[in-house]
Amino acid sequence: MGQFATGVTVLTAGGDDAHGMTANAFSSVSLDPPLVLCCVSKAARMHSSIVTAGSFAVNFLAADQQRLSEYFADWRRPDGMAQFESVGYTPGAKTGAPLLTGVLAWVECELTQVLEGGDHSIFLGRVVTTGRGTAEHALVFYGGGYHHVDGQARAA
Repeated sequence: MGQFATGVTVLTAGGDDAHGMTANAFSSVSLDPPLVLCCVSKAARMHSSIVTAGSFAVNFLAADQQRLSEYFADWRRPDGMAQFESVGYTPGAKTGAPLLTGVLAWVECELTQVLEGGDHSIFLGRVVTTGRGTAEHALVFYGGGYHHVDGQARAA
């Protein structure tokens, strides 16, 4: 799976069980209605946060946000909303999930379905709001490391 390049996201959920988690298991599912999915280990703190909130946000990281990715992958960070105190964010208008500052874009989603996926759950969310940041270049993960995508279209 390390040979498949993926975008880097931070999933967030608000509410009483607020949490954030770096994830690259994310995909667009449908345009009509607008649906996305993310996969989260059943053992992860993020799993119960999404279930409890009934919603989540997906923050698409920019090329200069590798440290943010590493921070939200580190289990030693604080619990609850305290983990967001050291990073810029605004609460999502529809879900209350933290929307991180400086990202390429974000989507807020209402949880519509939870599917079994082995040791993970597949969370299907209906997109209720979207936004774009000012960053231009994407952070991707490939071959065990971070890389940048500059957004330039290239013809073969």
